[in-house]
Amino acid sequence: GSFDLAVYNIHIYTLLQLADDAGRLSITTVQCSANVGDVNIHFHGGASIFFKPFVSGFSEKISDTIHEKICPAIQKAIIGLETTLQEIPVNIPVDQYISLSIPLTSSPAVTEQSFELDIKGEFYSRSSPSEPPFSASVFEVPYAENYMLSVAASEFLVNSAAYAFLSSGALQINITDGMIPKSFPIHLNTSQFGAFVPQLRTLYPNMEMQVLLYASETPLFSFSSGVIDIHVPAAAKFSAVKPDCTLVPLFRLDVDGSFSASARIDQNLTGAFQMKNLTLTLGSSEIGDFKTDTLEQMAVMAVKMFVLPKINAALKAGFPLPTLKGFRLINSQLLIKNGFVAIFTDVQDSLTGL
Repeated sequence: GSFDLAVYNIHIYTLLQLADDAGRLSITTVQCSANVGDVNIHFHGGASIFFKPFVSGFSEKISDTIHEKICPAIQKAIIGLETTLQEIPVNIPVDQYISLSIPLTSSPAVTEQSFELDIKGEFYSRSSPSEPPFSASVFEVPYAENYMLSVAASEFLVNSAAYAFLSSGALQINITDGMIPKSFPIHLNTSQFGAFVPQLRTLYPNMEMQVLLYASETPLFSFSSGVIDIHVPAAAKFSAVKPDCTLVPLFRLDVDGSFSASARIDQNLTGAFQMKNLTLTLGSSEIGDFKTDTLEQMAVMAVKMFVLPKINAALKAGFPLPTLKGFRLINSQLLIKNGFVAIFTDVQDSLTGL
């Protein structure tokens, strides 16, 4: 035969404690109680006629067994979750240059509406970790009751990444003539640069040139309502390349650039970049003084014609939002406010769609 089993009115009460354990989220069970209201069993066919007189005994036994196993099962699940939480690193290597530190700064705040985590969020150079010459500012994330998850990051987080890359020596590049697009009107040789720096044609005729472009100070990001501003202080050291490939220092140009960016979330995180201002000044010279006005115009043209289109093409395609394994973010919204950027989103199970 067969039987149908129905369990009614299961009540579970559990009290969990969330805490900060050496920068990691910790969870423990403080109290658990459970109650099973009623169990009904109906037998059908076969030898069910012999079991029906014992239904009440079966029901009571099943009810007691369920009651006994609920809290131990919850406790086991919480212990497993705690083990997983303690295995989450608070220092995460990002690449060969930097790592991300994400320890809790305080115990979680639990309210009737939400549960909040305050995390330090700072990037460090892996080769020479140190604190940046700027500090984080306090900011308040607006509560979004229509979304499951709100994540916010201050401009300090982004700027600490820039400082970490700078400290690691990653914000520099050697530019050779082979890297210049053929369609660009000026190439890295003393013959063409002699039109802007007359001394080159006399001192170093018909020689290839090389440029070391590097950030002279930390590039800084600032967030305001709907806009991201970026200030990039840089320098470019120009050298002549001798036939034996040794370099002859020529001059250094100091670069001051300011840019603005916008960002939004479609399916990916997308954005657009534009230049606000770019100036060149002669920082030092081994070949004497010269005017930089024409070079500045060429640099502005190069950024507008070649650099920004490549950046904006990548930003238009976008980047996928980071997610937890097995989940994806849906209905996401990006908000840029003074001093911070926030993402409000719902979370969906990748397999079930729930």
